[in-house]
Amino acid sequence: MQKIISFPHIGNYYVPIETLLKLLFKDHTVISAPKITKRTLELGTKYSPDFVCVPFKYNLGNYIEALENGANILIQACGGCRYGYYAEIQEQILKDLGYQFEFIKITWGKFNPFEVYNLCKKIGTSLSFPKFIHYVLLTLKMIKVMDSFESYIRENIGFEMKKNSFETIHKQFLNELKHIHSFRQLNKLYIKYNQKLKKVKINKPNNCLKIGIVGELYSLMEPFCNFFIEKELAENNIQVSRFITVTFLLKKSRIEKKILKSAKKYLKYAIGADGTDSVEKGQMLAEDGYDGIIHIKPFGCTPEVNAMPMLQKISNDYKIPILFFSFDSQTSETGIKTRLEAFYDMILMRKEQERCKQLI
Repeated sequence: MQKIISFPHIGNYYVPIETLLKLLFKDHTVISAPKITKRTLELGTKYSPDFVCVPFKYNLGNYIEALENGANILIQACGGCRYGYYAEIQEQILKDLGYQFEFIKITWGKFNPFEVYNLCKKIGTSLSFPKFIHYVLLTLKMIKVMDSFESYIRENIGFEMKKNSFETIHKQFLNELKHIHSFRQLNKLYIKYNQKLKKVKINKPNNCLKIGIVGELYSLMEPFCNFFIEKELAENNIQVSRFITVTFLLKKSRIEKKILKSAKKYLKYAIGADGTDSVEKGQMLAEDGYDGIIHIKPFGCTPEVNAMPMLQKISNDYKIPILFFSFDSQTSETGIKTRLEAFYDMILMRKEQERCKQLI
């Protein structure tokens, strides 16, 4: 039987992941799950426990749609909080639904290249271990380039002179990224599109409104999950900053003590998953003079619930407004946009009042 490999979505990271899998398994078919839609969430919600967090539901919906498209090998990278246990539960749910497949689980907290290589050999890679490591390192570099590319767009797209300039370049970049097979190609691609980005004309005032977004990684990185909140902010001429990316998460274990030390005014101990990062980045945004902070989490996310009192204290200490969003399958898009508009109006009013005080 032909092996058809698939995996769940999270933002645009499906591009380097799919590229890696195609390089590793040249004799098999690799498909990314269909693009997330309302149906994806409906399917995931229908077969998930009621109070499980929404990333679980999106992932489950991704798997069901991938299986419907013929996938018979599913890959899950798990770890962190309760997410570390989700793979087993998702596998059991899918098997109870009657699907026939193989489920491959990779725990990032205990990532061992030899174990992962053996898993790949089990699936059917013909690559040597050195070649396997080469392609993994290439993928990590692709992710770093993509994160850097998207960070620049995120902070400037709200000020482009010609609408959709950044979006057009972004789509072209992702399409070409799918065909990268070497570091040389990747470096050429980075130079080419970095030049294109810098040529986009923007009208960005020095004192523009700046909002930083912190919170749980999936809710931050998957735009469908947060109702494309970054795009909504950019359309109101706001600089949007987000520091939780896969690049950050990959280096997090090396700087965890530094992160906790930086947030020592508000945290004595790490509070798990992305909670510590939310507090540390929230403090950083306040100290850097941002006009507001938005905290995003799935409903019931314990580490982020633990972070909220500290974020509120940061808001009080630095006099910086903070808006909390909690997402689940029942979350109303209209409600989110209404609160977002009110928050935008409030920080705009505060900015204007500060400007008037300086003129007096």
